[in-house]
Amino acid sequence: MDGKIWLDQIIVQFRKYKIYSERAAEQVADDDFFSSMGGNPQSVATLMKHVGGNHRSRWRDFLTTDGEKSDRNRESEFSVDGETRQSIYQKWEDGWQIAFDSLEKLTAADLEKTITIRGEPMGVTDAIQRNLNHVAYHTGQIVHLARQLVGEKWQTLSIAVGKSDEFNRKMQSKFGDWWSKENQ
Repeated sequence: MDGKIWLDQIIVQFRKYKIYSERAAEQVADDDFFSSMGGNPQSVATLMKHVGGNHRSRWRDFLTTDGEKSDRNRESEFSVDGETRQSIYQKWEDGWQIAFDSLEKLTAADLEKTITIRGEPMGVTDAIQRNLNHVAYHTGQIVHLARQLVGEKWQTLSIAVGKSDEFNRKMQSKFGDWWSKENQ
């Protein structure tokens, strides 16, 4: 596969995870945004702050400096004392902007390079995949926690239970009958 095509697909996936996290967080009341559950100290707020901080470190000067920046205080990403929902969202957006700016500047040739994270050398594609996996992991946590906090008012982010047939009909009208094509 062409490197630029792969990179474009990766960027699409990053954008999807950002949207899933935001759509989940938007459903959480302000009082619950900073709440944790089940003895886990992480809240939607801490997870969003951490992802923003991670992006700021990993993606700033991505090709030229180590991914763990000396000005990063990872432990502070898990403290929300004195934070507001707005300040958390600002850290989230700032981190994502740095990530997307860096990703969109990469060329196919850049994908052949090596970078370091905490001194560990790795290929650029490995580092990108590692970060995508990190984001997917925390997106799952955000969605799960938000769903628990919202309860019965939760609005699904994908196909609602009991709506699969309706969704499949919608997709068939858009893309044709893939099941018939499968059996040819």
